[in-house]
Amino acid sequence: MVALRSDPPYPVVRLSPRAEARAIRHGFPWVYAGELVMDRRTASLAPGALAVLEDAERRPMGVVTVNPASRILCRVLDNDPGAVIDEDWIAVRLARALTLRQSLFDAPFYRLVHAEADGLPGVVIDRMGDLAVIQPNAAWAENHLPAIANALVRVTGVTRIVKNGSGRTRALEGLTEETHMVRGEAPDGPVPVPMNGAIYLADVLGGQKTGLFYDQRFNHALASRLAAGGRVLDVFCHVGGFGLAALAGGAREALLVDSSAAALALAEQGAERMGRRVTTRRGDAFAVMEDLAAAGEQFDLVVCDPPAFAPSKAALDAGLRAYERVARLAAPLVREGGILVLCSCSHAADLARFRAACARGIGRAGRRGPVIHTGFAGPDHPILPHLTEQGYLKALFFRL
Repeated sequence: MVALRSDPPYPVVRLSPRAEARAIRHGFPWVYAGELVMDRRTASLAPGALAVLEDAERRPMGVVTVNPASRILCRVLDNDPGAVIDEDWIAVRLARALTLRQSLFDAPFYRLVHAEADGLPGVVIDRMGDLAVIQPNAAWAENHLPAIANALVRVTGVTRIVKNGSGRTRALEGLTEETHMVRGEAPDGPVPVPMNGAIYLADVLGGQKTGLFYDQRFNHALASRLAAGGRVLDVFCHVGGFGLAALAGGAREALLVDSSAAALALAEQGAERMGRRVTTRRGDAFAVMEDLAAAGEQFDLVVCDPPAFAPSKAALDAGLRAYERVARLAAPLVREGGILVLCSCSHAADLARFRAACARGIGRAGRRGPVIHTGFAGPDHPILPHLTEQGYLKALFFRL
């Protein structure tokens, strides 16, 4: 067992009088810069240190992890000020997360831990059979990765663990980028992941994020049903998300578009394992859609699932313009009565703004149609109600 608690007991940090202690008592999990009394001892705490948080009246509120280098100064780990944050504590959180996923899915392929919503702040874990990919996106998780890995093996029985230390969130915590095996042998190739009848291939050591996106699973399933017997265009396809699901659901053919040759190669290999073939086109998605429209191409289902165009509030206006442009270029490619699926993974662009941008783009293309479904991330991506950031994914299904 790897213990996280030091001796003597955790130091104490204190909320400033202007901080909203009630919000934290009611479940808000963060303390921002400016809300903590930054005396010399608090300022000298190492990133990821554990401490007991007190309110301005010196009443204990719980155990937190502290990072003086981050805008999020404290993340609440446990509301019990006497909690011992060790491997056993982590194992309890993991077991609770596992119980939910096992009630949702028949096979061990899912997001096992979704950070604060699963009681492990800043920690993301995707499971792919006997392999798990951990993203330690907070300093405390980085410091204590061995304990998380030990608990993960105990609770789930996985034999291989990858640390994926990449992404914008880690930079905000002052963490460097690195990806490597933590336990077991590295896979000798991409890891096959069955989902919605399709087979995806995840590059867990060199791919984007953890190598695969589980969050669209339920949106893939609906698109697959709507695509039966039809012709499909999947733009920003990554390793074939919507396109391979559509083929599994009986689509006649699928054209997959992405700027990454490696991702398209994995999509092709996934289709081969399914006994199907896909057509791929590498290039700038906007240019490819313009070329397809110029050639008079139309499809029964068109899906655009781009990267986050608005990853922050500062990028919101430019991001909304990009989403509008996607909709304007994609709409003419949908046959009369067909389906257009437009997605956003930008937490800064809320549903209302994203939907309005899409509607403007569709209208500018001279098309019309209702939204027949609004999709979000699946239940293995739970949302802490206090953190709107966790509700990042939106998928709008239009019938044009």
